[in-house]
Amino acid sequence: MPDYLDDLRLAHVLADAADAATMARFKALDLKVETKPDMTPVSEADKAAEELIRGQLQRARPRDAILGEEYGVEGTGPRRWVIDPIDGTKNYVRGVPVWATLISLMEAGEGGYHPVVGVVSAPALGRRWWAARGHGAFTGRSLSAATRIHVSHVGELSDASFAYSSLSGWEEQGRLNGFLDLTREVWRTRAYGDFWPYMMVAEGSVDLCAEPELSLWDMAATAVVVTEAGGTFTGLDGRPGPHSGNAAASNGLLHDELLGYLNQRY
Repeated sequence: MPDYLDDLRLAHVLADAADAATMARFKALDLKVETKPDMTPVSEADKAAEELIRGQLQRARPRDAILGEEYGVEGTGPRRWVIDPIDGTKNYVRGVPVWATLISLMEAGEGGYHPVVGVVSAPALGRRWWAARGHGAFTGRSLSAATRIHVSHVGELSDASFAYSSLSGWEEQGRLNGFLDLTREVWRTRAYGDFWPYMMVAEGSVDLCAEPELSLWDMAATAVVVTEAGGTFTGLDGRPGPHSGNAAASNGLLHDELLGYLNQRY
């Protein structure tokens, strides 16, 4: 089985370059922000970071395909890099430090593409998390200054901390009542949003998190980090991995209960 460590090292190099570019424009008074057709914002920093990552990948891995949020898919083949240059653009443009560059390598296998490498770099928080299939999940400033992470062992909903992004999506899908029932059962809820709850699940500081609507680039990197930390990452339909257009992540012990509440329809 491939060890993916060379790819992981490359992902760190890509994240270093993206961090420098995004931090240079964070809180810039002249930051240019546009509205995409789906009515979500995109900043000049999103585009610059993705262009930078694509350029380095084309030189370092010319045979690999690339899928990015801002510029779509380029190339074909069994290996595909999946990039979200800034996950949390709304935070970025408002000066909130909770945003990250998400870099994943996905490889073709049974049932489609599966994430095998993931790096989640949040430079404004001074945090980075990463994983490669079969090698565990880690956090730290670099590969040489890292701490292995693992999900929690909380086994009762009444002791669990649940993180989410917002309420509106759950309401639009008719899942709001089940969502609210879950919030009443758990010990604590917080709306941290975007990539961060998944990293907290991987670290064991949060036990459950979920979002009702996501794209592949929002999930590919976080999915491999959560699973390599010993957790479970599925869609709301229970399908493993980042393929369902939504996500539920947990320490594994509480996953069936999490899905049960979030799939209640009224």
